[in-house]
Amino acid sequence: MDSWLTTVGLPVALGVVMLGLGLGLATEDFRRVLTYPKLVLVALGCQVLLLPAACFGLVVAFDLEPELAVGMMLLAASPGGTTANLYSHLFGGHVALNVTLTAVNSVLAVVTLPVVVNLSAAHFLGDGASIGLQFDKVLQVFAIVLVPVAVGMLLRARFPGLAGRLTGPVKVVSVVVLVAVVAGAVLKERANIGDYFVAVGAIVLVFNVLSLAAGYGLPRLAGVGRREAIAAGMEIGIHNSTLAIAVAISPALLNNTRMAVPAAVYGITMFFTAALFGVLVTRRRATEGAPAVSGDPGGDVSRR
Repeated sequence: MDSWLTTVGLPVALGVVMLGLGLGLATEDFRRVLTYPKLVLVALGCQVLLLPAACFGLVVAFDLEPELAVGMMLLAASPGGTTANLYSHLFGGHVALNVTLTAVNSVLAVVTLPVVVNLSAAHFLGDGASIGLQFDKVLQVFAIVLVPVAVGMLLRARFPGLAGRLTGPVKVVSVVVLVAVVAGAVLKERANIGDYFVAVGAIVLVFNVLSLAAGYGLPRLAGVGRREAIAAGMEIGIHNSTLAIAVAISPALLNNTRMAVPAAVYGITMFFTAALFGVLVTRRRATEGAPAVSGDPGGDVSRR
């Protein structure tokens, strides 16, 4: 889908999305890592190591087509996003910690995402395959992802009033352009949409559930408080499918619509699985009572 929407609109829209993320971040969000070192290490271990490895195993087990397999690995390497923060808020998670994890994951993804995608492309597509996201494209990912975040943070620090006024319009503009791009991709592949859901629907569902379970369960096993574990579960379980789609269909990066299919299917599925996950952990917390969250290093979290 080589058009002005993808060559110009998509990179601009993704930059605007990341600018919006930056407008909601402050340096304190990164310093908060020192307050919850155990949880941050466990969550980042899940994001960077466990989930890509688990996704690779699922891809092999489901015997996906090569391009769809790379698309799944791209999804696994994508960090969490603002949707994770929203769900964490709705179901009693530690939202400030979500913001911290999103910030750190977004920075790490500049390096880890190209590495995961290129290794998986080399494995599934073969040595003779040529794709756009080579290691020399890391700078482009950096420019699209990290620079707008830094600009947003700078605006918030220097001009908090302006940052507050920009937040709403930035979200509207990014959503409009992204919807237009995704709609264009869907229209181009409309004859194959049913086949795509059949091809990747099951693996996307399994991967989503596994991500939510690992993101919540492993921190709990490590002795982390329930609110913090909910935050980690949402952050690890709700991948940034928008970023994955943008990387897949952007002519400057992968330029492959089929690689965007897993992220597109995931972007629909995750809303339902994350809501069910939130209901389950919230009901369990209510059943066990307030003492179940006493592991929070910040004290009594039942009142926060």
